[in-house]
Amino acid sequence: MGGVVSAGEDNDELIDNLKEAQYIRSEAVERAFRAVDRADYYLGEFRDSAYKDLAWRHGNIHLSAPCIYSEAMEALELRPGLSFLNLGSGTGYLSTMVGLILGPFGVNHGVELHADVIEYAYEKLDFFIKNSKSFDSFELCEPCFVAGNCLEIAPETQQYDRVYCGAGVQRDHEDYMRRLLRVGGILVLPLEDKLTKIRRTGYNSWETKKIIAVSFAPLVLPKHPENSSPGPVPLPSMFEVRALQDLARISIRHVLTEAPPPRVLPRKRLLSGGPAAALRPRILPQQQQQQLARAVLANRYTFVSRLLPEPLDRGPAYSAREAWEEDEEREEDEDEEDAEGRASERLSRVEEEEQEEEEEEEQQRRREAGALLQESPVNRLREQILGLPLPEPLKMYLLHYREQ
Repeated sequence: MGGVVSAGEDNDELIDNLKEAQYIRSEAVERAFRAVDRADYYLGEFRDSAYKDLAWRHGNIHLSAPCIYSEAMEALELRPGLSFLNLGSGTGYLSTMVGLILGPFGVNHGVELHADVIEYAYEKLDFFIKNSKSFDSFELCEPCFVAGNCLEIAPETQQYDRVYCGAGVQRDHEDYMRRLLRVGGILVLPLEDKLTKIRRTGYNSWETKKIIAVSFAPLVLPKHPENSSPGPVPLPSMFEVRALQDLARISIRHVLTEAPPPRVLPRKRLLSGGPAAALRPRILPQQQQQQLARAVLANRYTFVSRLLPEPLDRGPAYSAREAWEEDEEREEDEDEEDAEGRASERLSRVEEEEQEEEEEEEQQRRREAGALLQESPVNRLREQILGLPLPEPLKMYLLHYREQ
């Protein structure tokens, strides 16, 4: 099953194709898919096929097509803190992606028929933790796998918020699968060649929705020699008490991840003396100072002249020369007022230009800070941990013993 979207050159291009085809629709599912490189779960000689939308099998190792996994994860409606059971967990590829969404306080269990596949899954999980560039961007709910047939789970077992089955289920086993689900929970499984979503709405009520047509190998029925009673498959406990050391690591990493990044100032602001420089009074060029002084002087002259009362009767002494001088003074006043207006306009333009420059610097600072966070979110957390005043063994524990 698969082949509905184009192959990619790498993991990101495969995810882009799944998004374009609307198989990946939520940000949480997209981030999980991008964080876990599908090729890392292939054997070395088969990595060239990893980014095709096709299922892959080699011996007991099996991976479903990417479009199936993406539809299943979208249908499961995952969120932090839920409990998840993967029936036929295989390589652990799906369980690892789900664990990135569940977070450190979720439950992530898997049942796998073949012991050698469980060993392979733990190897791939360890490789992801030690080498993935995206690991420090998440808090992983590490999957726990047990060996056994998923049709032999103990009848008194705990129920889960989310259940996925990676093998074809017939109607005879549908009720058995439903029993593993809590009220309000979601079960996604291939039921009679249809990927099906079942939501438990009450103790004896269910909602069923067909998603897409699929083709899965059927569940392997239990086989036991005669006169031997099969033992039930024990699932890990959901309520194991976490070690205080693990809880401290989760808390410290969370605090460091949520801490705001250091403020990145624009280079121009740094050269001019830092943020305090913005509070200093601006020093205007000499020409602007002279224009402002003339405008103030003209304004004072006009104000004072208007306070002096004019004579009621100018008499015969009022001559043509006096009239001419008065006109000259009026014209000078008007010219000075025009100069004042032009000076004010120039000052306004200067202030607007400075304000625009400051806004552009602020936007540039935000872009630079955002670029730093995008380029090295993992490195920032690592640098913060390495900078803590702690012994080296504790620092490596906080880093999950990652060497890069």
